[in-house]
Amino acid sequence: MPTIGKLRLADSLQGVPFITSRELKVLQASSLETVEDVLMRVPRRYEDRRSTKPITALINGETVSLMVHVYSAGWRFSYKRYFEVSAGAEGDPYGARIYLRWFNMPYVAKLLAMGMNLSVYGKVKEYAGKLTISNPDFEILEDEDVGHRLVAVAMGGVAESVKESADADLIHTARIVPIYRGISGMTTRSFRALVWRLLQELSPDTPQPGYDVAPAYPFREALQDIHFPASPEASHKARMRFALAECFRQQFTVAWKRRRTQGRAGQITATNDGYLKELLASLPFQLTQAQARCVAEIRADMERPQQMNRLLQGDVGSGKTLVALCAMLLAVESGKTAAMIAPTQILAEQHYNNFRRLLKNMDVRLSLRTSERADDSDIIPETAGYGDASPRIIVGTHALLYKKNRPINLGLAVIDEQHKFGVAQREKFINTGDNPDVLVMTATPIPRTLTLTLYGDLDVSIIDELPSNRGEIITALRTPAQMTKIITFMRSELDGGRQIYIVSPLIEESETRQQAAAITELEKWRGVFPDVNIGLLHGRLSAEEKDAVMAEFRSANTKILIATTVVEVGVDVPNATIMMINDADAFGLSQLHQLRGRIGRGQYKSYCILLTSAKQGEPGRDKLEVLCRTLNGFEIAEEDFRLRGPGDVLGTAQSGLAAVRFAEWLSDIRLIHRANRDAAAILDADPELLHPRHAPLRELIQFEEEQGIVG
Repeated sequence: MPTIGKLRLADSLQGVPFITSRELKVLQASSLETVEDVLMRVPRRYEDRRSTKPITALINGETVSLMVHVYSAGWRFSYKRYFEVSAGAEGDPYGARIYLRWFNMPYVAKLLAMGMNLSVYGKVKEYAGKLTISNPDFEILEDEDVGHRLVAVAMGGVAESVKESADADLIHTARIVPIYRGISGMTTRSFRALVWRLLQELSPDTPQPGYDVAPAYPFREALQDIHFPASPEASHKARMRFALAECFRQQFTVAWKRRRTQGRAGQITATNDGYLKELLASLPFQLTQAQARCVAEIRADMERPQQMNRLLQGDVGSGKTLVALCAMLLAVESGKTAAMIAPTQILAEQHYNNFRRLLKNMDVRLSLRTSERADDSDIIPETAGYGDASPRIIVGTHALLYKKNRPINLGLAVIDEQHKFGVAQREKFINTGDNPDVLVMTATPIPRTLTLTLYGDLDVSIIDELPSNRGEIITALRTPAQMTKIITFMRSELDGGRQIYIVSPLIEESETRQQAAAITELEKWRGVFPDVNIGLLHGRLSAEEKDAVMAEFRSANTKILIATTVVEVGVDVPNATIMMINDADAFGLSQLHQLRGRIGRGQYKSYCILLTSAKQGEPGRDKLEVLCRTLNGFEIAEEDFRLRGPGDVLGTAQSGLAAVRFAEWLSDIRLIHRANRDAAAILDADPELLHPRHAPLRELIQFEEEQGIVG
């Protein structure tokens, strides 16, 4: 059993004597098994309860901290039974009063008695002419043990001395008080008291778990400051210390992976550019300067005998897929197979069909592989079987990960919307070939700090301009009350030969979510436009059904497409000029930007209508106003990141950021650069991490290699 001041971070909570069996079960149910688990559950915010006010200065509705003397205490009855304390300034028995009331908390009656001094925190309300605070936080203030003896008598036992009490120091009031995320079965107050007690009994020489990036600021001191800071500056300093440690761990694994992949032997996959020149000559437009720059950067990598690892990042509609096709043609002409993997059936088939259109007059073989469809009707009629080693372009979904579909003689692996794939899936696809060149693409603009964080091991090419042949997009907020005007506008666009998307967050109505459902919307809009062919697209349809719906929409037989977010990525219909998004405030900013990118694909002026009931000043409304102000996906990504954090923006499971506790570093370029410099300095001095001080880093790399995160 641990003794006073000897607790270690790794100690099991089961061996901590002051944790009851009931508390232990509650903590374990929240995956808190060790002292470290509890102490690293840091506050989500703080309340400054230091300043006090006299009762005569209190204002109805304000939240205050008070030091008061108990003049009377007892049970009261109104519409329900409650325990009430009448309190005022000590030494002023006939002065102003504040009435403290506790509902459904009978144990309070055993703790409080006339004559005690209290520190109290809560919200003041005027009730029947009296200033009251309901269920306030409180602590007993006694210089001597008289108050505790009163408590002991009330509870039928002997009180411990004040100095021996875990609550001898104020932890719930009269200080900067930590507020924690809730634990089912345990109050915030009880958890706060537990953290306080664990800190008091934690060994004073407790080291930083893992590699210590800030030895000048001891880890044990930082723990105290982050839970019970003496000032706001102390809590900020502690959070930044923990943020730096977390940032360093991530940056070190990125730096390790980059050094292992840079210079890795690969294949020369760009030896001739005949196909590339033929493609560019056949286009009715020129590449933008940004596209041409990215093609040149990729080609330079492919001409070297080292493996390429490059990220191609660009906004919606910037022309990433065409850049990728240029790279794939270089690989094919060099005698290699080039394969592109996409996250959805719709997107894979769209890429395949676009490639067929662009390459229709060229001597290039093309194949499609998805779980529900295989197409070997290559452009060259005398195509050999799929499994041969002849160079070709292959487009597919996750089906390419299975042995029967895995490309042979793979020279270039292209991963589209790469964050939609898990780490293991990406690695499995890349490992299909003999160190093939790797090009990963994303149409989700990512804040600069996250690019450094997630893709620090990759070279980055950015397409930062849109093709000049794209139509203007107008984005506007509208409410359901304006639906008549919206319908009139839709009719004018339909009469002009254009098409419309109507997007809803749900497939069908839900009892728990009061939002528009696509199936319900279908019937509604068929009633509005009975003369118009209206289609329905959602994720529960089979691949064949989705193909048929999209074919009808692309051919303009369907004029209005009711859909869910299945149209978010890749659907390309240049004739569609209106997108109305129902309950737009239910979506993230970046997702809305992706959806908006489905219009404005052709030469026509297009309109994105964000339908919302959110009121002015509400968070949902503010978010949508950002979208109306700008079409710049990178600006939108920064704002989305600020509002929602990295996990929701990128998808925590796929981004690898699910365990981030201190998100400060994800938006602080200085911390990232410092962590990157520290990591580089260590690897320059000790590339194999042989120094004893670097043992925690060896353990980190070994663990993450076992998890498939680095290799």
